[in-house]
Amino acid sequence: MGIADHFPALIVVVLFAAAFLSPLLYRYAEKISAPFVIASLLLSLLMSIALLVQVQQFGPVFYHMGGWPPPWGIEFSADPIRVYILIVVTAVSLWIFLYALRDLKHELKKEVIGWYYTLYSILVGSMAGIALTNDLFNLFVLMEICAISACAIISIKEDRECLEASFKYLILSAMGTGCFLLGVAMIYMATGYLNYSFIQAALAEAIVHYPLNIFTAAALFIVAFGTKAALFPLHVWLPDAHASAPTPSSAMLSGLVIKIYAFALFLMFYHVFPRGMLTTIPLNEIILWMAALGTMFGSVYAMIQTDLKKMLAFSSIGQISYIFMGIGFHHDLALVGAFYHIMVHAITKALLFMTAGVIIYSTGVRKISDLAGIGRILPLTMLAFTIGSASMVGIPGTGGLISKWYLALSALEIGRPLFVLVILASSLLNAIYYMPIVINAFMHQEDFIHEVRPVPRYMLASLIVGMFFVIVTGFFSRPVVTLLEQAAILLF
Repeated sequence: MGIADHFPALIVVVLFAAAFLSPLLYRYAEKISAPFVIASLLLSLLMSIALLVQVQQFGPVFYHMGGWPPPWGIEFSADPIRVYILIVVTAVSLWIFLYALRDLKHELKKEVIGWYYTLYSILVGSMAGIALTNDLFNLFVLMEICAISACAIISIKEDRECLEASFKYLILSAMGTGCFLLGVAMIYMATGYLNYSFIQAALAEAIVHYPLNIFTAAALFIVAFGTKAALFPLHVWLPDAHASAPTPSSAMLSGLVIKIYAFALFLMFYHVFPRGMLTTIPLNEIILWMAALGTMFGSVYAMIQTDLKKMLAFSSIGQISYIFMGIGFHHDLALVGAFYHIMVHAITKALLFMTAGVIIYSTGVRKISDLAGIGRILPLTMLAFTIGSASMVGIPGTGGLISKWYLALSALEIGRPLFVLVILASSLLNAIYYMPIVINAFMHQEDFIHEVRPVPRYMLASLIVGMFFVIVTGFFSRPVVTLLEQAAILLF
């Protein structure tokens, strides 16, 4: 058994080991602590890419911890969809961390930066574990690690708003965890298993004897993951948490954390429950209408905000709804659109939060009305904001158009044209609150009146990387779309 056979476990182990060592290195060898975290993130990314090559050549990979097979042992599973999510998580996390190297010195006290590195590595490792695990109990453990570390990277700033937002997030996340555990208990009572594959095989018979338990468990999973992913109307924790957190934390939460829970719900509905079950009860329909309302109300809430980061936070409510919409359609093209949107929105929203962080770092301005004329002072930053905004709207040449295009095609193929109108209306609303910021930034006649300090090169380089990938995902989508199409075919 070669080292490549252990990649599913090593990806998570490397990140957790980095979390353990980071504060020690920061205290006794500060200069190498950040490069050490970068190396661990890069190594995890490279192993994820190698795992994708392995999966494409030899099919799905199943890794048994300690050699113990399921249902007794812990199993990690790697298929094209899971590894795709893994690559998105590790790549975007690495990019955000490179931005954070300079921004954290501005936002946090020096003595807690080493602990931030620890929390960051734990958060990325837990998301990687959620993508790979094939067991409900381990999913619960990793979800709790993810939730606690996410709360911590919000509250680490130590001001009143951050502490209040993290406490609200913790309480509502605990409610979601309670719903998930109750659903797991019902599934275990009906089947006697916690492994995804064994549950799916057993549910075909168990649903005859325990239909109410299983349907209730599925509904509880919607509430659990909907709360953690901020699906409307379970989103109330998100605006304060994302707006008040340090900018790298905001980028991580909005770009990746809420999406990993949407992916976990996808795993429940496509890898745990029998495929025919969802056609007998209206759970998909419930998800679909919650998502449709989320795309509209998230945009409406964003339109009335005066704080830049809070506007971006409310925008995430509408954008995560596109992913749930793709799950709710229960169609191969919709899943392509949903999973492409996971990547596109992770890049785009992280880029937008980075631009907000640069603006706050350079000028101290957060109020949207105070951004008039800032494009002449920070042209590269506002160009990045413009490209990110274009992707949010779905303008041709950006990745945002591709995901919405596939969702709209799916809606037409399954005979739901109303949802095409929802997608178009939501895109129009996005334009209404993004484009005025861009226009005022560049076209306002009066000079920007606030004091400006130079932006570090690390932060500007991160914006350039983000702009590049937003455009690349718009013009060169075919390789990723082909991968997702092949993966989606296996699910139907």
